[in-house]
Amino acid sequence: MPDDVHRLGKTLAEIKEGDSLTVTESISERDLLIYLGLTNDNNPLYIQNEYAKRLGHEKPIVPPVLLSGIITSSVSKLLPGPGSEIVNFSANYIMPVYHDEIITFSFEVIKVDTMKEVVMISVEGTNSNNERVLDSVIMARPPRQQD
Repeated sequence: MPDDVHRLGKTLAEIKEGDSLTVTESISERDLLIYLGLTNDNNPLYIQNEYAKRLGHEKPIVPPVLLSGIITSSVSKLLPGPGSEIVNFSANYIMPVYHDEIITFSFEVIKVDTMKEVVMISVEGTNSNNERVLDSVIMARPPRQQD
């Protein structure tokens, strides 16, 4: 397939501090089973009700890496978008996220660094009770337009 068929995300010149994006997702049982199969991660906290309850949780929790995947795929697909590269990622998981729980991820560009050719994006994840479940900061290199 020719390269010109694929669109590019926003370039550094097109991104402004304050640009934002909201993504709403839910991790289904199917999503979780695919993750567990791909990674061979058999932590019972992710799949067994009684085990999770024994540890003080309402029910099994979503692995944090799945939440991180939603964030990084949103950067790759939407802001800055296709062609962007994540160069740094940090996350603070504040509260557990349970299977099928609806999480809203709010993205905001907090810095555009033209010298380093990167943007810094702040992400806050909240559940349906409007409780913060995670905070993240991502540094991404937007796609470079090649002539």
